[in-house]
Amino acid sequence: MAGNITFTMIKPDAVESNNIGNITQMISDAGFKIKAMKLTQLTRNQAEEFYAVHNERPFYGELVEYMTSGPIVAAVLEKDNAVIEFRNLIGSTDPNEAEEGTIRKKYAESKGRNAVHGSDSDENAQIEANFHFSENDFV
Repeated sequence: MAGNITFTMIKPDAVESNNIGNITQMISDAGFKIKAMKLTQLTRNQAEEFYAVHNERPFYGELVEYMTSGPIVAAVLEKDNAVIEFRNLIGSTDPNEAEEGTIRKKYAESKGRNAVHGSDSDENAQIEANFHFSENDFV
């Protein structure tokens, strides 16, 4: 099923702003099928592990703090060319650069508090989905 799934998290700022429904509606309207979804709170260890790829970057500590600051919604989404299609839907990391009509243009507060995560490759989508769900949850 490579290429047909992607992983997303609705981040703490968007959850706190009560935008879970708005964002999931945009996801559904864009033709994605939600295969698995849960509201959860990342522990410090989980956030450090999930974002380990960034542990040498200057923003890593701030990212871990932010991602553990409140609940998130983790979800596995299905659609043809899911990773590319979802990245187009969410828009640029910086909401000031995001195209009109994208999730981040509508709901992100800033580059650091950008409402949603989206996998950047088919390989990472599978890894990230498996981090939050067992494969039986979304097959």
